[in-house]
Amino acid sequence: MAPPLRGTQSLVGQMGWVFSRPSLTALEVGWRWLFGVPFLLVCWVQAQHILAAIPLESAGLTGLDAMNPWVAAVQLANAWALYQPHVEAVLRWFAPMAALAWVVISALGRGLVLQRLEPRLRFRPVSMMVLQAAWLVLLGLTLWGWFGSMQAVAAAHIAPGGEPDLVGYSMWAIFLSLGFFTLWALINWAVSLAPLLVLLEGRSALSALGESLKLGRAFTSKLMEINLVMGIVKLALIVLAMVLSAAPLPFSDQLGDALHAVWAAATVFYMVASDYFQVVRLKSFVEFWKMFRSAQSASY
Repeated sequence: MAPPLRGTQSLVGQMGWVFSRPSLTALEVGWRWLFGVPFLLVCWVQAQHILAAIPLESAGLTGLDAMNPWVAAVQLANAWALYQPHVEAVLRWFAPMAALAWVVISALGRGLVLQRLEPRLRFRPVSMMVLQAAWLVLLGLTLWGWFGSMQAVAAAHIAPGGEPDLVGYSMWAIFLSLGFFTLWALINWAVSLAPLLVLLEGRSALSALGESLKLGRAFTSKLMEINLVMGIVKLALIVLAMVLSAAPLPFSDQLGDALHAVWAAATVFYMVASDYFQVVRLKSFVEFWKMFRSAQSASY
């Protein structure tokens, strides 16, 4: 019988445990940047090709009316109409390649991190790839739902022939963005836990994905609680990174190009801190699995 322990009560202890083992965070950062650096490099190269074909001046982006958001929105829409065919042409080949690279690299990287967390685990890369692909599909569906909702709100509050309702649109935009962010935090724990079940219980990918949906109320509530807290932490990290980026703005005349270094440092801080908390979440998942299911698994 598991002791009555809230999901977040042991979180500080897990944070200290992970912090005292920086190699775990370094490994998480390493596999993410192994994907992210080439991904951003390809994006940069393709963007330069598109801008060479349609310069910013030709698209009207150098004359944006920063004082009138509605005029700026029309200018951006006109510019996007020019760039859209070129962007779609790149996405037709780049999006599948990026998705495949993410599935392979994230499966291998996440498997290595889990093995460092629990050295007795046996690595199963194919099953991990299947589950990482499931995670990516779920993320895509969530983003598609958010984007469709934002389009519906824009159509309702920004009519071409009438006065735009800026307040109503902004309220719905904030509500939907936070709502879908919370929804993602509530639902993605299942695909995040499934790789653990593959390694900890020796299940197949499909069996682990199905089992993650029927773990029992006590175990599931702990996982959802941890996931929600990690979502709040991620929001806090975003706000902190924004504050760090904005703090030097009053001194921009004195800082000059050093301001870009401050922004880069704030971005790197957010990425490393986010990866650290990802490892903390994995460690918490493993500990709660031991509490609720280790006795049921003879393969562990």
